[in-house]
Amino acid sequence: MKKLWPLLKPYLILIPISVLYAIAFNWCFKPNAIAYGGATGIAQMINHWLDIEVGTLIIIINIPIFIIGWKHLSKKMAILSLYATVLTSLMIDVVGAFWTFEPMDSFLACIFGGALLGLSIGGIALQEASTGGTDLAARLIKLWVSWLPVGRVMLVLDLSVIALVAVVFGQISSALYGMIALYISSMVVDTVLYGLDKSQLAYIISDKHKEVSDAITRDLNRGVTLLEGQGGWSGNDKKVILCAFKQRQIVRVKILVKQIDPNAFIIVCPAYEVMGMGFRRDDSIGY
Repeated sequence: MKKLWPLLKPYLILIPISVLYAIAFNWCFKPNAIAYGGATGIAQMINHWLDIEVGTLIIIINIPIFIIGWKHLSKKMAILSLYATVLTSLMIDVVGAFWTFEPMDSFLACIFGGALLGLSIGGIALQEASTGGTDLAARLIKLWVSWLPVGRVMLVLDLSVIALVAVVFGQISSALYGMIALYISSMVVDTVLYGLDKSQLAYIISDKHKEVSDAITRDLNRGVTLLEGQGGWSGNDKKVILCAFKQRQIVRVKILVKQIDPNAFIIVCPAYEVMGMGFRRDDSIGY
């Protein structure tokens, strides 16, 4: 059983996550006619014209996408993604058959629907799977148009489907609420994958790099790494201080550096998945 558990664990975890996904759609999106992106949104449009269950349509729509993209995925991810897609689709039909949700305020529906959707998609991603649709389609498009970022391709595909659903429903509000829900879900997915306590990464270029490094180590209890650099215009050798720190420490870092060297050049950018001493310890592999 100990040997089987690591293999069975993601499949069992995906069951309650799929129920949550189905609740998000049936409770918030379907009764309030809020446009949904991806394969689910396309299924919404077809369901509006034909009396075919949304979950069944999602599976049918994803079949050609999986056939084309199967060889481009790892075996584990392909199997888990196919399982997650079928499971979430079936759950949408099962939940819809047993519970009829009444319409609610559309703004509340897009907020809570987006949040629940983000939780479920993030949970699926943590199991190294996806629900097919725009996720897999974006990966396939990137094979032919390699310079396009996957995230932007997914966003364009989702927004295009949301706009089409709104046209079919004859309500511009469907698209507007759908866009809000899409934004909220993307934020929640990032939170699920990367955590609430986001970190920052600073590149500090200073002639007083020794003093700055010592101060950061002593006063902020953060380690630093010195990188070798060279001024592009002057050609002078430079020391670049690399330091990761918690987001709440950003003001203290800026003040500390400027107190030592008012002429210091500082670049601060978001850092995700920072693991190690002083940060999150995690031996698992993310999505």
